[in-house]
Amino acid sequence: MTVLWVNGALVDEAAARVSPMDHGLLTGDGVFETLRVYGGVPFAWDRHLDRLARSATALGLRLPDPASLRAAAESVIAANDLGDARLRITVTGGPAPLGSERGDHPPTVIVAVGRLREWPETEHVVVVPWTRNERGATAGLKTISYAENVRALAYAHEHGANEAVFANTRDELCEATGSNVFVVQNGVVRTPPEAAGCLAGVTRAYILEVSASEGIPCEEVDLPMRALITADEAFLTSSTREVQAIASIDGAPLPVAPGPVTARLRDAFRARVADEVAALSR
Repeated sequence: MTVLWVNGALVDEAAARVSPMDHGLLTGDGVFETLRVYGGVPFAWDRHLDRLARSATALGLRLPDPASLRAAAESVIAANDLGDARLRITVTGGPAPLGSERGDHPPTVIVAVGRLREWPETEHVVVVPWTRNERGATAGLKTISYAENVRALAYAHEHGANEAVFANTRDELCEATGSNVFVVQNGVVRTPPEAAGCLAGVTRAYILEVSASEGIPCEEVDLPMRALITADEAFLTSSTREVQAIASIDGAPLPVAPGPVTARLRDAFRARVADEVAALSR
């Protein structure tokens, strides 16, 4: 039985309760973070909490203090006896009247943990016919309003792929449903800037740092959609995927997957993770 932390207390999943009037359920009013847990240690905790705070501030949501969230995360990890896992923190607008306005109740806060999915070494992706709005009110925020992603993933599965990529309204490369996208051309690593409408991924930030430390040219730059299909290599990044090579786009294979640059960054990122987790475990 999975144990969760809901509004200040540990509770079995079967006994957990959220109000049917919760604003997150009724309107998608909420934010979240997903972290990867290595050997019982939630990786990049401070970075994820900073992003959670940015998303919550942008939506006008109040967060519990960071110390209580950390204690909740550690208690959930221990209660479920999972060394390697995915950890999710969700904060919603709490119970509210029907409609778009929030009520006077405090936010709903849930900390949950689950087993990791085993990702293949490479992934097939498709470009969906819908766009991200880089000028939208929630652009760049990690909100629980995931209906677009649910539909896009269903589209990907219908077309023989397991991840979907969005353009923005300017027909520039933006992001995938749950990951950032990088392309490699002539040895240079490129990824869309936050202004393109993509989420500022935590693993994305690590790859920018690792590229610099490895002496690999890397830049954040607006990219036309054709940059994806003409790339020498391409890869996805996220907390649970880490670095995953893209094998094909819309059924057309890339020259190599994983390519040498992708493999080098993947290995360097994993070494960085191991070092940071070891330091936190001492």
